[in-house]
Amino acid sequence: MTSSTDQKFEYLEHTADAKFIAYGKTLKEAFENAALAMMNVMIDTDTVQNVHSETIELNSADMDALLFDWLSEVLFVFEVENIVFNGFIIDILEQQEGECHLVARLFGEPIDLSVHKFDTEVKAATYNDMHIGQTDNGWMVRATVDT
Repeated sequence: MTSSTDQKFEYLEHTADAKFIAYGKTLKEAFENAALAMMNVMIDTDTVQNVHSETIELNSADMDALLFDWLSEVLFVFEVENIVFNGFIIDILEQQEGECHLVARLFGEPIDLSVHKFDTEVKAATYNDMHIGQTDNGWMVRATVDT
């Protein structure tokens, strides 16, 4: 599967949930764009200003689990802190000694319902049809989130 080098993500047909493929020149960038795609299911992230940051650190058994945990943690911080995000920078994404490690920064702002118009609620990340792989232009991740 190939992608345009400028395309961050695309949505795929799904009967009940939101399914997407996120692209990146690096695996870090593909993970960042997966979080952006998930946030865009709920809200137009172009309306979000980067005035607040959060740091996330995760350890998981493998890359699939790390992708699931990453999306779940972004959703958790959104729900608990009432912050919408439109910027994601993964500083560390590595696999060592049978464990995967991620350290990332999330950028956004507190929810303001006069500015942020919500569309579809994302309830949870899922493992359904999850895939991480290389493309001709870098990396892609496919994920489905429960809506």
